[in-house]
Amino acid sequence: MSSEGKLEYQEKVSDNVVEPYPDSEANVPVYSGSTLHRTMKNRHIAMISIGGVIGTGLFLGTAGVLATGGPIGLLLGYVVVGTICYAVMVSLGEMISYLPIPGGHITLAERFVDPAWSFTLGWNYWYNWVIILPAELSASAVLIGFWNNSVNDAAWITIFLVIVIVINMLGARAYGEAEFVFASIKVFTITGLIILGIVLDLGGGPNHDRIGFRYWKNPGPFAQFGGIAGSKIRFLAWWNVMTQAAFSFIGTEIVAIAGGVTIIGLLVPYTEPDLNLKTSDAAKSPFVITIKTTGIKGLPSVINAALLTSAWSAVSSDLYTSSRALYGLALNGNAPKVFARVSSWASLMSLGAGRVFIWFANLTAIAGLMTWFGIAVTYIRFHKGMKAQGMDRNALLYKAPFQPFLAWYAAISCIVICFFSAFAVFINHDWDTATFVTNYLPFILFPIIYIGAHMWWRSSFIAPEDMDFKSGLAEVEAASYDKPPPRNWVEKVWGWLM
Repeated sequence: MSSEGKLEYQEKVSDNVVEPYPDSEANVPVYSGSTLHRTMKNRHIAMISIGGVIGTGLFLGTAGVLATGGPIGLLLGYVVVGTICYAVMVSLGEMISYLPIPGGHITLAERFVDPAWSFTLGWNYWYNWVIILPAELSASAVLIGFWNNSVNDAAWITIFLVIVIVINMLGARAYGEAEFVFASIKVFTITGLIILGIVLDLGGGPNHDRIGFRYWKNPGPFAQFGGIAGSKIRFLAWWNVMTQAAFSFIGTEIVAIAGGVTIIGLLVPYTEPDLNLKTSDAAKSPFVITIKTTGIKGLPSVINAALLTSAWSAVSSDLYTSSRALYGLALNGNAPKVFARVSSWASLMSLGAGRVFIWFANLTAIAGLMTWFGIAVTYIRFHKGMKAQGMDRNALLYKAPFQPFLAWYAAISCIVICFFSAFAVFINHDWDTATFVTNYLPFILFPIIYIGAHMWWRSSFIAPEDMDFKSGLAEVEAASYDKPPPRNWVEKVWGWLM
């Protein structure tokens, strides 16, 4: 933190600070035992933040939604969810930049809403990252199917799970190094694929076929959802993209996703049979389908291997994040204290995979949207509390634009998308119990958990004038440090890139 930032914090911390929240990530003890340690370097954090947003939602999940939404439906769906993601992230950014305390948005929910909201948001967040793990494992099995369909998917999933468990058991530094490599591969892969996609679209492939906007004209910009004709059905085709788009964006925000889906919509017709993720042996990444169709020898396997490392990276990240989320829950008293303990060596240390991937993607997307909803509500309360206590938002380290309207937009949009997420099962007599359950289970669980926790603790919303905006600021100041200046031109270039 800069000296100016430190001064602002010092000016805001009063003498009557209540007992502060411990900064567990900065080695401030919580228990007499061991705590988490900061062992990742700046390059780890930078590359994880860049590459962590590029995963199977973009590389593989776009296959199914291109088939049901068409190229324009795909693009518009991702753009709309991208705006919701932006609204949530700037809201969260304003709160966290002011109070970067352990537990993140879960702890903030307890301060600015009520303990029951924090409890619900925390367990929903943990559930989200636990459920996304098998989704990514299933995606890995789907990608392996490009080369070998003779081995049961369960065998590949077991192998991948063992690998990521070992990586996480080796500690944060090993995880950071592995993610640095995986994220680097993902960044170079998506950059190369976008460039290659443009070249192939303009006729630069071995077959010299100039695709242009051919598939936007025939079979068309929007798919006819369920094979039913009519403009209303085309609207539903676009709406069906929303849930999968949410799966791609959960925990992230990046322009590469929008660039990627645009190229995919240009290169692959939505009628392509291999886009169907419900088949156990034919589904492939749209990028791989395109490269194979244009006749480039060997490259499909190389790209598929790169996408496989992306899936491994995502699984490893999911396991890491879910364990830290559980740790944060325990710190706030919303999970057994045993989960707040860290070992002393912590810093050393046959339905078809495609169909299963869709189910877990649905569960993850809805749970993630409900997390976004919870963050938006927390920000609305945060904004109201600052106004009630006469605090000037212009003095904050980061002030989000268009607030609180962006937070209201995010909160309402998340609820609407979740409520209509499984509309497809009610159309054309196409009832699917698995789709209905995987879409509405996390949606229904959120209010059930909140009402139960609310009744158990008999808690109520914290009055805006009673909200705690000061606890923990002194610890933030104590744990901060000035980043050393670059020592040579190499470090200057690396710092600029990162």
